[in-house]
Amino acid sequence: MSNYNKNLNWRYATKKFDATKKVSEDDLNILKEAIQLSASSYGLQPYKVLIISDPEVREKLKPAAWNQTQITDASHLIVFANINDFGENHINEYIKNVSDTRGLQPENLQAYADMMKNSVNSLSEDAKNAWTAKQTYIALGNLLSAAADLKIDTCPMEGFEPDKFTEILELKELNLTPTVIAPIGYRSEEDETQHYKKVRKPEEELFIAL
Repeated sequence: MSNYNKNLNWRYATKKFDATKKVSEDDLNILKEAIQLSASSYGLQPYKVLIISDPEVREKLKPAAWNQTQITDASHLIVFANINDFGENHINEYIKNVSDTRGLQPENLQAYADMMKNSVNSLSEDAKNAWTAKQTYIALGNLLSAAADLKIDTCPMEGFEPDKFTEILELKELNLTPTVIAPIGYRSEEDETQHYKKVRKPEEELFIAL
């Protein structure tokens, strides 16, 4: 087994964090870069990522996450939020970034921009928001893998009330909707689930070779 797969085998959805241990700024920056480097549809990254360390904010969020202790005991709480009504302005910003980063003339990217706009504009509002929400899960996957590589614990969670998170974090004003959250930190010695063997489908049940 490769070291990468060993680290993935080591990780689990941590149920109890050690509240006395904090992720260092250097390691946090590595995790942020891993999220930043995540793949996304067309490379558009139609989401924002909130990194919450403030204990008071997390105490307010805890009841909206069914009082799960990971919210407050972890070192940081990562909230992935998709951009609502993603549209032409966002694509124009992306094209400018491509132009600046690769030293290309914007007019040479016009056909690419038009293709993306036609694709995105063809979606209904609900379909568009579903599409942007899906992109956040790709970034979440990168976070989980990168954290495992650093031996930092995580717990991906859908067990929260998005409407209440939106209200508490004032995300409506930012045109964002939280889709999935992930506390990060270090497991408590009292978390018995860290000793459970990982259960996954056998290879022959999971993969289909054609």
